[in-house]
Amino acid sequence: MRLNVHPGHATLRRAGIGLAALLATVLPVLAAAPPPQPKDGPGGMGDKSVAVTKRGLGKAGAGSFVFYPAAPAPAEGRPVVVFLHAWGVPNPQAYGGWIDHLARTGALVVFPRFQDVNRTRPADASANAERLLKAALSELAGDPEAKPDPKRVAVIGHLAGAPIAANIAADAAEQGLPIPRLVFAVMPGGIASDARARGIVLHDLSRINPETLVITVIGDRDARAADLAARRLLRETSGVPSDRKLFLRALSDDHGFPALTATLTSPAAVDPAYDGTAIKLPPEPPRDPKQPAPPFKWSPDMALTGEQTTLVSQINNARADSLDYLAYWKTFDLAAAAAFAGTDAGSLKSNARFSDMERWADGWPVKRLVVETPRASPPAATTQPAPAPTAARGKPASSRRP
Repeated sequence: MRLNVHPGHATLRRAGIGLAALLATVLPVLAAAPPPQPKDGPGGMGDKSVAVTKRGLGKAGAGSFVFYPAAPAPAEGRPVVVFLHAWGVPNPQAYGGWIDHLARTGALVVFPRFQDVNRTRPADASANAERLLKAALSELAGDPEAKPDPKRVAVIGHLAGAPIAANIAADAAEQGLPIPRLVFAVMPGGIASDARARGIVLHDLSRINPETLVITVIGDRDARAADLAARRLLRETSGVPSDRKLFLRALSDDHGFPALTATLTSPAAVDPAYDGTAIKLPPEPPRDPKQPAPPFKWSPDMALTGEQTTLVSQINNARADSLDYLAYWKTFDLAAAAAFAGTDAGSLKSNARFSDMERWADGWPVKRLVVETPRASPPAATTQPAPAPTAARGKPASSRRP
């Protein structure tokens, strides 16, 4: 059977397809642009005229990258920002935009390469990071340009780096490290459910100094796991009062083009200028043949999972946008300033600028950050001896976890 189609219908159909293609091309051009990076101040560009020193410390596969302005440090030294990468992302170029911002605003950035991909177990990552950080700060102590200020230390962790950041803060006094004034846990993840499970095992976070600010940041896309992990970190840092903690949520916004999407990988901001493969690490010293290295023992939890491989790919292709400038970089800058001044988190929550995401080019406001003060951790229950079971009472009631 043959269908007769009116020539006008075909023309209209072609015109409709052409109009749709035209709109797909034109609408992004007409859509409002997102807010640009501030020229200065929190989240801003910093001093673009200053060169950034990029150094490798330690040895290949077990070293740290450090970044700081190529200029004499102030008399009091430089604030230290410890940047802890996601699992499978030991190259600092994945976070180069953020690192560049921090270095150009005067910070000494230490990027411990705590993971040798497919050779490091998650259970060893925190100890590796602590050892590398201690060695880096010791080596840089006498450098007139780096000059770390041990009284102004902040720790940023992304995904699996977030629980490692909390562990460093918990272990700092015991390990002879400076006490972090701020733990900034972004999209936390990779936390083991218990000591036998795959992932980063949390240390005793109740040991974190009570004067530390603890801030967790998540997005509203792929948010469930990060939400649970963020609240767990805030809950287990029980020695830190609730007025020194904040829970932040960045909201996606598609009002303009390109849209802002707050995913797990959105804090990454690739900058090839920070490619770790181009930064030379000191050669390994010759090995004493009389003391051979212990044989390498592979474990299944060293390998990246399929989900981790996908995240690594997305992180390595992420580009800086307004979420970086305003939701992550700006909030960290303001939080670090408050932490170093000894101010509590209430001052940040009451600061309208802290949650403000500015405006699209047409004047429409970008969705603000959600800022919450977590509930105070319940006091530890006092253990009471259970009454002896009797025939009248029957079986004693089973205890429940708090």
